[in-house]
Amino acid sequence: MVQKEYIFRFLRDLRNNNSKDWMDANRDRYETAKACWLNEIEKILERLSKHDAHFSNVKPKDAIERINNNLMYHPEKPTYKDHFGCEPTSVNNKGAVYISVGPSHSFIGGGIHNPQKDILDKVRKAIDYDGKKLQNIIDSADIKDYFGGLSKDHKKLKTSPKGYSKDHKHIELLRRKDFTVIKQLTEDDVTGTNFIDIVEQAYLKMKPLNDYMSKAISVDD
Repeated sequence: MVQKEYIFRFLRDLRNNNSKDWMDANRDRYETAKACWLNEIEKILERLSKHDAHFSNVKPKDAIERINNNLMYHPEKPTYKDHFGCEPTSVNNKGAVYISVGPSHSFIGGGIHNPQKDILDKVRKAIDYDGKKLQNIIDSADIKDYFGGLSKDHKKLKTSPKGYSKDHKHIELLRRKDFTVIKQLTEDDVTGTNFIDIVEQAYLKMKPLNDYMSKAISVDD
């Protein structure tokens, strides 16, 4: 079995030679790196299934991202991504679990990232109804110490959202458009023998936030 270091070697070369011609000439290397990544995802899904049966029904190939960038919507981006991504919750109505590994940036993330308006409306309704619960989750040691709190929200409103008073006791949460947490990873974290343990630990620490978001977005209007 190819070691995980192979993934980073391939992705570095892809980053430095980002073109269809190079990828076509190195397709075998890509397939080898992808197979290594799928093997790792299979082990992650098996571990997480101990905590949520949902993961038992996810196939590794359905959880990973395409290596191609969507140039139709982002023509400024290179042809290929320089990372391998996995979102094993994308096939269900859950708060996200996202894993990205690559030479430029590796991390584990969770929560809700820049949701569409209907999803954001549901999250805001949940905050309006019981924002204290979300605030307590955000203020917990698991979120503050392990993830450094919620990620910076670059799209946060400067005013109150429509339908909510500027004096709402949870106005700072209501102004947000991003409710994510991120655990930065080193290459040694990913290639080491305890990578699955790190993923599991991050998953459990973000679980209260994901559970809150999952409940919020599953409510019918």
